[in-house]
Amino acid sequence: MTTFRVRDIFILGFLNFALFVGAGNIIFPPLIGLQAGTSVWFAAMGFLLTGVGLPVITAIAMAKAGGSLSAITRPTGRICGMALTLACYLCIGPIFAIPRTATVSYELALQHYHVNKSGLPLWSLIFFSLVILVSLYPGRLLDTVGKFLSPLKIIALLVLTVTAVLIPAGAPMPPQGLYATSPFSQGITNGYLTMDTLAALVFGLVIVRAIQSRGVTSPRLITRYALYSGLIAGVGLVVVYAGLFRLGLSSSGLIEGATNGAQVISAYVHFSYGAAGDIFLGVLMTLACLVTAIGLTSACGSWFSDHTRFSYRTCIWFFAIVSMLISNIGLTQLINLSVPVLTAIYPVFVVLILTFFFREKFHSTTLVIIPAAFVTFLFGLAEALNSSGGPRWLASLTASMPLHNQGLAWLLPAASIVFVMSIIDHVRYKRESR
Repeated sequence: MTTFRVRDIFILGFLNFALFVGAGNIIFPPLIGLQAGTSVWFAAMGFLLTGVGLPVITAIAMAKAGGSLSAITRPTGRICGMALTLACYLCIGPIFAIPRTATVSYELALQHYHVNKSGLPLWSLIFFSLVILVSLYPGRLLDTVGKFLSPLKIIALLVLTVTAVLIPAGAPMPPQGLYATSPFSQGITNGYLTMDTLAALVFGLVIVRAIQSRGVTSPRLITRYALYSGLIAGVGLVVVYAGLFRLGLSSSGLIEGATNGAQVISAYVHFSYGAAGDIFLGVLMTLACLVTAIGLTSACGSWFSDHTRFSYRTCIWFFAIVSMLISNIGLTQLINLSVPVLTAIYPVFVVLILTFFFREKFHSTTLVIIPAAFVTFLFGLAEALNSSGGPRWLASLTASMPLHNQGLAWLLPAASIVFVMSIIDHVRYKRESR
């Protein structure tokens, strides 16, 4: 096959959508809906900005880059580029994202049966055995995930979305905590926690290789099909998120003191469908998390096998086993650990992705992008230290920056540096060309 039919494009889009919709995508919106209450749609706008807008833009950038993350990080230099790439793959891989798929599916599949954390080791063993079984054959991902697992996952999510709209469980309550004063910025932060922008950087290679496995060799067609799949995934994410926000918004009478979205969604499904709903939710979450874990494990295996002496199969076994071990620390601990790390590195990747689209206008991309990326990292690091209880003077310094309340204190400094350095780049080029 040298071209895709419309049906093949939609299968590819379903694969991309299914890869994205994992643990974080399903557990964060219901908690936002519950805690933001009457301010939920302000929080939703922030969440959709970082949880859908950035991943779709990233998917487009990766399509143009042929699935190569190194093309995105190249202006930062070889060492910094490799460090950023490693940070991306480790965060989206065995440190945070892959282990989270096992812990979320465990909690939602079994918590109504009063199974405590002691059952997590056995669950993670079975879960990652299935991940290994599918991930060892990356050429079959489009058939295994795109044609079989993805449609099941999408149907289950649509049922949940429609139910949330038709069967409200209670009236919205007033916004709680920071959602009362800054719902938009809280939405932005929670959009970071889905890790979908980093996932798009990783899944770009999976999508490109899935296209190539069908015999498509034209770079132009590969870019086009990858772009289409990203747009299809983005539309699907918006629909699912809207339903999940609605679910959390109307769950105020079902649960009090929820600490994560898994508790909210579990209470709502039990209210709507009873014991049958518990089974439905368990199957849905296991499918959702399994597909995402397969995609992430395959992507990590592909990249590390390409850049080390280890084979793809060895990498798959290694990452699956490490993820299984880390997953046993539990969901809440994983989320708490991920917040400062993602706060520090996420803005850097946003700058690299956004500038990717107009780098050809720079004569020296290094001159323009390295200062912007460096300053962005400093702001992200400051925010990360603040969230971890860092020094008060640092908190007051970042708080004085514009857009701090929106979680975007780094944005204006980064944009200003890109603007100034692009002028310097242009002037220097004109002077050297005389």
